Amino acid sequence: MYYPCKQKKGGQHGFIRFDDKIDAGNLWDINRREAIGKEWKKKVDDLCPDVKWISHLALLGPYDFMDIYEADSVESAAKVSMLTRANGAVTAESWPAMHWSEFIDVMKGVDE
Repeated sequence: MYYPCKQKKGGQHGFIRFDDKIDAGNLWDINRREAIGKEWKKKVDDLCPDVKWISHLALLGPYDFMDIYEADSVESAAKVSMLTRANGAVTAESWPAMHWSEFIDVMKGVDE
């Protein structure tokens, strides 16, 4: 389920934490990995102009990469995931997220 953050000027924006694991054959050829990454980013930018990238991190754990971004819709988050899978990811997960202060506001409403 997609939970948008508080409405901001221009519409709703939801934070997404996106984790992916790349096929091992694509991970170790760094030149190929870089080219695939640039091609993927261009496709995402073209198909999802509402996506605002906040961070892109390489991980040491069960996933290879983690992105944090804002998107106007769950459809954009789905497109990011599908494009990632089409470009060599064997696993891709999208997690909605919110600022801590928003979480506190939501929880205060539940307690009342």
